Amino acid sequence: MAVADTNAEIDFAKYVKEKNAAIEQALSDSVPTIYPERLHESMRYSLLAGGKRIRPCLAIAACEMVGGAQEVVMPTACALEMIHTMSLIHDDLPMMDNDDFRRGVPTNHKVYGEEMAILAGDALLSHAFEYIARETKGVPAEKILRVIADVGKCVGSEGLVGGQVVDIESEGLAMEGKPVSLETLKYIHAHKTGALLETAVVSGAILGGGTEEDIERLGKYAYDIGLAFQVVDDILDCTATSEELGKTAGKDVAVGKATYPSLLGLEESQRIADELIKSAKEQLSVYDQKKAAPLIGLADYIKNRKN
Repeated sequence: MAVADTNAEIDFAKYVKEKNAAIEQALSDSVPTIYPERLHESMRYSLLAGGKRIRPCLAIAACEMVGGAQEVVMPTACALEMIHTMSLIHDDLPMMDNDDFRRGVPTNHKVYGEEMAILAGDALLSHAFEYIARETKGVPAEKILRVIADVGKCVGSEGLVGGQVVDIESEGLAMEGKPVSLETLKYIHAHKTGALLETAVVSGAILGGGTEEDIERLGKYAYDIGLAFQVVDDILDCTATSEELGKTAGKDVAVGKATYPSLLGLEESQRIADELIKSAKEQLSVYDQKKAAPLIGLADYIKNRKN
């Protein structure tokens, strides 16, 4: 790992540590334990189960880089984490990926049952939109509406759900002698994982007062890191242990899922991840590098992450 990469990663780790307390408090405040208590306990169980909080950090970093304030984007940052959490709860269900552990602890349905897990995910999804609309202060209404529309698109049939559907339809095809194309795999990754990361960055830029050029440039940055994140995830599924990942390793191969290593091999997959990270960082070259440091550091963190 190059020294520059190491320094950038340290900057990102420092940034996350600085933001973590505020993010965790905001997330806890966003879903209080009210009646019906078991539903809200289930929602909070997964929402507050830790994790890297990459999406909230991305939204805050992008907002601050274009001159906005953390409190302006925090409701959207929380909403994006609610949506991400919903997707994890539903992904882990027996009829989907059938995982018993997430972030090193039992998955939601193992603790609260399948019915409650489904409903907790549904509740988090609907609450996310309410939270953006109700809690975002000091921003013109048209910008809030633009963010709500973008968030809706990123989670629906043209985003996360669409990517999940194509992923399910592609599962096991290689075992039947019908390998998934690289374009299809790229679609799955860009929509299932990348769309939410891209929306986090773009939302931050919109709410922070960024120009259309800023929004376009940061959208490209986020597309690249989102795809790189999933390529590295594919690599780790082949090379890391379940203990290192905090979830079941090797599941993609076991169920015949298309991955970058299965299509292209580990070496070429790593090369693609490196190129995506390089491209992402180039989008940030026009900004004050001190202000852009968290976003640069995130790119290097994704490149070198171990779980």
